Amino acid sequence: MPKLRVAMIAPPWLKIPPEGYGGVESVIDGLVKGLMENDVEVEIFGVGKKSLHGAKVHPVTPHEEFENILKPMYDYALPTPCAHLLKSLKMIAEDGAFDIIHDHNYFVGPAVLSYAAGHGGLPPAVHTIHGPQLTSEKMIKEGVFDNRNYWKSLQGEHGCYLVPISDAMRSEMPSELKGTLLATVHNAIDAQSFPFVGREGKKNYFITLARFTEDKGQHIAAKICARKGYRLRMAGTVATITSQRKLMFEVANPLSRYRSDADFKYYSDKILPYVLRSPKITFSGSVGGKRKMKFISEAKALLFPITWNEPFGMAVIEALACGTPVIAMNHGAMPEIIEHGVNGFLADTEAQFAEYMERVSEIDPENCRRSVEKKFSDTRMARNYLARYQQVIKKSRRLKG
Repeated sequence: MPKLRVAMIAPPWLKIPPEGYGGVESVIDGLVKGLMENDVEVEIFGVGKKSLHGAKVHPVTPHEEFENILKPMYDYALPTPCAHLLKSLKMIAEDGAFDIIHDHNYFVGPAVLSYAAGHGGLPPAVHTIHGPQLTSEKMIKEGVFDNRNYWKSLQGEHGCYLVPISDAMRSEMPSELKGTLLATVHNAIDAQSFPFVGREGKKNYFITLARFTEDKGQHIAAKICARKGYRLRMAGTVATITSQRKLMFEVANPLSRYRSDADFKYYSDKILPYVLRSPKITFSGSVGGKRKMKFISEAKALLFPITWNEPFGMAVIEALACGTPVIAMNHGAMPEIIEHGVNGFLADTEAQFAEYMERVSEIDPENCRRSVEKKFSDTRMARNYLARYQQVIKKSRRLKG
């Protein structure tokens, strides 16, 4: 019996595995590993030529385009993924022997594949909805663009099927997508690649690990730590800035091109005052490799004070894999990942969040690690996607037949 052939279309922004921040890229890394272990033939259409777990990599986009991800869509942010996707599809059609496409490109992927998949030499497709979430009425009142019409436009019978990354995300999707929305597949990691550190190895600091933006709520963590005198080390990108030196230069520059960026403004207005006020609160930049592993595994806890319905949260399962408890606001997918009082705490208010920070020693690091091995392993994720692939292939055959 011939092997199942999967064309994996990664985003054009970062290489895989990512050196620092890169949630989607980390998921693809684990998924490819899990699929290869299940005797699936995977070819990646991504950035650069670096081999990944023995899978063939097509360098559709020669270099990382992350610096352009936040630029105006008509300059870079839209043309870049469009060109990346169209080049990938041309190569896949010319090959003509793939069984399924697995796409990871926000918005652009489903828009094109809802018409192209299953036609012109292309196989059917699965698109993982990594984000952003479906716009809520509350978000619209706050000035956020309403993206619901986009998702509704994908209704109907076609060759592209959607996979949400949490039940929280799935519950928010429009009912019109009933025919194309598949069951949830949680994101995952290879827990064995993360160093486990028990209670005796933990050090006296908390961490945040996320892109700096209002939704992630790092200001809540900074405010609590400043008030209580806790040590807080914050890692992540500010806009596209990855280093402390670069960030300080741009903050001090009144003519910085980042001044109009909402995430940069969030950091300078709501985070920087606490950094300047307390020497115990520091910005660590974008951490990767061994530095990231040490940063996470030795922390007392990961603080995840999100203010929105986070669709998943890769940093959360990475911390848990290291035996590091997580304290999170009870939004989005957090109840699907965190078992309150077992591998972390779920808070409904800032006051509760601060209280749980004082109780973090109650959490056994062994329970944190086990929760990832049980529910969020790359092997389990790969098997779930294999089931979705087979489901879509059968659906596609019925539509053609």
